[in-house]
Amino acid sequence: MRYSAPCFLAGTLLSIAPFVAHAQQAPSPYRTPLAVDAPITGTLLLAAGTGYYLMQQKHGPSLQEQARLNPKRIPVFDRSAAGNYSAQAQQTGNVLCFGSLLAAPGLLALDNGVRGRYGQVLGLYLQAEALTDALFTMSAGTIERYRPLVYSADTPDQVRSGDNTSESFFAGHTAHTATATFFAAKVYHDFHPGSAAGPWVWGAAAAIPALVACTRTEAGKHFLSDNLVGYAVGAASGILVPQLHKVQRSRAAAAPAVLGATAGAATGILLPQLGKLRRNGLSIMLLQGTNANGYAYGGLRITQRL
Repeated sequence: MRYSAPCFLAGTLLSIAPFVAHAQQAPSPYRTPLAVDAPITGTLLLAAGTGYYLMQQKHGPSLQEQARLNPKRIPVFDRSAAGNYSAQAQQTGNVLCFGSLLAAPGLLALDNGVRGRYGQVLGLYLQAEALTDALFTMSAGTIERYRPLVYSADTPDQVRSGDNTSESFFAGHTAHTATATFFAAKVYHDFHPGSAAGPWVWGAAAAIPALVACTRTEAGKHFLSDNLVGYAVGAASGILVPQLHKVQRSRAAAAPAVLGATAGAATGILLPQLGKLRRNGLSIMLLQGTNANGYAYGGLRITQRL
């Protein structure tokens, strides 16, 4: 994946946005301050661009280097992929990958709950993919690892000597697909917690990048370890970016109950002592509640009779 996925996504998302811009605003589980998120996304895109530049400076192995390649030097768990090459598998992987990049925001746009906050969701999606792309391009641009197809004499010479044949680590297609699918599943879960469709959504999110990984291995583009790392990076980006922006309403709602239980236990322990204190003019009262901003509080009010 020698092109920047977030740049591809940016144009696509801009083309989708007008169709959902008229939707009514809906309550969002996320908080996305522009002054914070815009610089973060911009920095990630800059890092991705830097990594892409480094990838452009790399070159494939010469004929002499190809002759010296020895599959036995590959770790055992990766060795079975050495020599794989399939143009058909590569094409299938491309369709699945780029289809997922478009399908994830497209399907979210069809959801009534998400559609009211679609601009915010698109911003998070771009940030998640930018994070994945920055990690991918910087790794592929600085780490030298030949693709499995280089180890096969049956691979066309122009393919074996291609400039991107030393960019095996890690699997960009797998990573970007996992980011797209896990992001969509995470956003759906946050807008519809407890939905009966949740297990199916998460199952599809996990299966699609795994299928892409299989096509990339069969195509001779990546080893097993490349795909495992790509899958983990993509899934982490797709889940963590929305999670880090999530408004912790559930925690705030649970706090009064926790404080109530704590206060009850404390009252049972302290009541005998409070009776003694009141006889001396000292009064201690447990306080709890929720302020105007929705945050729970608790404490003690101590008074002394003069």
